[in-house]
Amino acid sequence: MPSTTVSVGSAVGLHARPATIIAEAATALGAPVTLAAGGGDPVDAGSALMIMTLGAEKGASVTVSSDDQAAVDQIAALVAKDLDAD
Repeated sequence: MPSTTVSVGSAVGLHARPATIIAEAATALGAPVTLAAGGGDPVDAGSALMIMTLGAEKGASVTVSSDDQAAVDQIAALVAKDLDAD
């Protein structure tokens, strides 16, 4: 399964706003995508609530996984972006 690890770019981590943006994008892709932080269990990237349970702060390493490489690339780019700056 394709995966990549990126650092969280949002200034306050994956809180409500970034988590919602990522979850909406993951749901729109139509392919299951998971996120895992700090070697923990993966969570569904299509759920903002599950993303927030990761407790990932700015600079934390998050692994993005999916059977679809394009989905991995798109979600990884969002995790790495400062979504609070938009």
